[in-house]
Amino acid sequence: MKKLILLLCMFFAVTTKAQSAKSMLYKGTIDGKIAVTFYIKEEENPCTADLMYTSMYRYDKSGSWIQLDITQNKKNENQLVLVEHGFSGVMILKKEGTNFNGLWISPDSKKQLKVTLKEVRMTKKETETYEDKMEKINYENNDC
Repeated sequence: MKKLILLLCMFFAVTTKAQSAKSMLYKGTIDGKIAVTFYIKEEENPCTADLMYTSMYRYDKSGSWIQLDITQNKKNENQLVLVEHGFSGVMILKKEGTNFNGLWISPDSKKQLKVTLKEVRMTKKETETYEDKMEKINYENNDC
């Protein structure tokens, strides 16, 4: 029975993916001077009432993308915790309108830097490009 439920959830995830996915691009700074770009995809979880997130960001000077694991605060839906793949840092962000504000925290918690992000419009082509990058980085980080 559990396998059947899992298969149904996977089926509904595939069939409803295009209908419920929302992708957003943000540009901003860490510590007021380090330019960053964030790409976040929000989807409805077909098995629960929760939202699922996939995300990545980069320091604009380096160009390398960092995959993020995101958890939404159940008590305050506008607050997210984002853990960098490999635990090289953590962000706690609060959505305020169309922007995010919060902190980047080093793994030893000795550095805590202010994060400010503003939503940026994307074309369909840009969305496809970011989707391709996110799929590639997910494959690189999680393929055995």
